[in-house]
Order: sequence, then structure tokens, then C-alpha cells
Amino acid sequence: QVQLVESGGGLVQAGGSLRLSCAASGRTFSRYAMGWFRQAPGKEREFVALINSYSGDKTYYADSVKGRFTISRDNAKKMVYLQMNSLKPEDTAVYYCAASPGATMRPHEYDYWGQGTQVTVSS
Repeated sequence: QVQLVESGGGLVQAGGSLRLSCAASGRTFSRYAMGWFRQAPGKEREFVALINSYSGDKTYYADSVKGRFTISRDNAKKMVYLQMNSLKPEDTAVYYCAASPGATMRPHEYDYWGQGTQVTVSS
């Protein structure tokens, strides 16, 4: 069992930066691949970034955020981060972290989800 709690969202101007954090509980955190997803009003939840389990040496990004966002993990602290730079108004959404047994971009393959944190980017 893994519980996830996101933080770090807020209101930022276009071009600014935010760092989202996801705190996990549970003894098996390191064995899960971790992903970030987002959902804007009226839209489906979409993949943003993921990092593989254990070493975290593999990362994957949606094309829309590649080069601007960076996902990382600290297994000792049971934390996952999403550094978001050069933010755009279209990045506005509720951001969720999630845990999956395997590295996947498919939301339905994630077993555990946080409650989400709102990110709003003003133009």
C-alpha cells in the first residue's frame, strides 16, 4: 500500500517555475515507477512524466513538456518531484502523482494516486 500527497502547486506567471513534490508512505515505495499526470477542466487526464523504479535512471516525458519539466525521485525520503520551468498558460491543470508496478504512460495502469495539486499559469 502506498499513500501519496502532492504539494507545491500555485499561481505563477507565464515563463515562471514551480516545483511539485509528492510525499509517499509505505515500505515499498522504491519498487514503484512514479508518474505525474494532469487534468485540465473539461479534458481527460493526461500523462506528463514518469520515472522508473529503484534507480530512477530512466525518465519519460510528454512531448508538450519535454525540455521544460524534469522528474526526479529520492527513495530515501520517499519523495518524487516535478520541476516545471518556462510554464505556459496551457500547463494550467490539477497535477497528480501516481505509483505503478511498471513504467507506463497509461493512467489505468497506476495503482495509487494522490489527491492532486492545482497549478495555474497566468498569461
